Amino acid sequence: QVELVESGGGLVQAGGSLRLSCSASGRTFSSYSMGWFRQAPGKEREFVSAISWGGGSTYYADSVKGRFTISRDNAKNTLYLQMNSLKFEDTAVYYCSARLGPPVVPGPYDYWGQGTRVTVPS
Repeated sequence: QVELVESGGGLVQAGGSLRLSCSASGRTFSSYSMGWFRQAPGKEREFVSAISWGGGSTYYADSVKGRFTISRDNAKNTLYLQMNSLKFEDTAVYYCSARLGPPVVPGPYDYWGQGTRVTVPS
């Protein structure tokens, strides 16, 4: 079991950048595949990105490919999502997630953080 806490959300201008972080409390963080999901107002939660145990494999939704970069630092038990060229459509609550085993797109994932809100005004 692992506890996940997201941070780094906020209000960012269109075209700007933001880096989200997810701090994990688990003793075996490096054993988990990690993912980012988001939920926009009035919409269902959607897959954004995922990364394998060692960081060698990454996956992205078409909507963010080329703009977002997922990474992890297992020594710090931390997952990151670097978001560049942000647009209004990226406005959502972003959730960190984890699962044992390989990454799965779009899921399922077993553990979830509380979410951090990203707002990009139009």
